[in-house]
Amino acid sequence: MIQQTLAQSLTLAPGADGSFDADMHGDFSNGPVSAPPEAGFPFGGLLAALSATAMRQGLAIEAPLRSLSVQYLAAARFGAPLRLRPRLLRDGRAAAFATLEASQGDRLTHHATATYGANVPGEHLAPLTAPPPPLASLDASRQLHGPMVPRFAQHVDYRFDGGPYILGGNAGRAAVERVWMRTGDDRPLDEPSLCYLLDAIYPPAWTAFQRPAAMASVDLRYDFLTDVTPALAPDGWAFFEFRMLDYGIGWTVDDATAWAADGTPLAVARQRRRLAPIRSPRSA
Repeated sequence: MIQQTLAQSLTLAPGADGSFDADMHGDFSNGPVSAPPEAGFPFGGLLAALSATAMRQGLAIEAPLRSLSVQYLAAARFGAPLRLRPRLLRDGRAAAFATLEASQGDRLTHHATATYGANVPGEHLAPLTAPPPPLASLDASRQLHGPMVPRFAQHVDYRFDGGPYILGGNAGRAAVERVWMRTGDDRPLDEPSLCYLLDAIYPPAWTAFQRPAAMASVDLRYDFLTDVTPALAPDGWAFFEFRMLDYGIGWTVDDATAWAADGTPLAVARQRRRLAPIRSPRSA
C-alpha cells in the first residue's frame, strides 16, 4: 500500500543558506516489496530527480537541462531528512553549470553536477529516432509481480514489450528490457519524472541470471536530447530500452534510452554498478 506519492517525495522544504530538505520515505526503497524498506536504500532514480529539482528550484535556472551526473557516495537512510545544497558554478551566455551535495547529518550521500543550455537554431541530426511499438498493442496485464519487485516500482505503470524478463528471462541472449512507462500519478512528462523513470527498473543484468547478484549504483549520467515538455507525452507515457553492456570484474555497466510516442529520442543514460563481493564458502 502506497503511503507517499511521487509528488510528495519530490516536495522540498527550504532550509538555511539556500539548502533544501527532502523526506526519505520507505515507499521509495530499492529493496523488494516482500521485505521491509530497510532491506534496501532510497532509490537512485529518486535521488537523481531530487537533485535536478533542487538545482532548478534553488538556482532559478531557466534554460533546459542538458545533462545530469550523480555519484552515489554512501547509501542514504530512511527516517532522516536528506539535505540538498545546490550551488551555481557558472552562468554563461551559452551554458550554465551547477553542482549539488546531499547529506544526512555530517555524512555525504551523493554528489551531482548539471549542465543547462538554451536551444540554438541550426542543422539537427537525430539518428536515434525510432518509433516504438504502439502502446495499445501491448498486453496491459504484463506488469511486475512477485517478491523481487522493488518498492519504487509501485509508483510506475509498465507496459512491457515481450517482458518482463527479470530472473533469467534473457539467459543466453542480450540482457535487454523494452517497456513503456509512466509515473503512477499520471503526471505529464517533465524533468523530474523522466529522471525517475530512466532508472525505474531492476538492473538489466537481473534478466540474464535466475539468481542475480546484489549490486549498488555508483555512477549515473543522463543526457537529455530534446527539451522535456508535457507536449511530448501529455499523458506521461514514454518508451524505454534498458541494456546491459558489460558484467564482470566486480562491475556492471548499463545503457538506457527513452523515446516519445512519435519516436523522438528524449534522453540516454549510462549507469555503473558495483557488484557485491562473492563470499567464499567456509571450510569445514
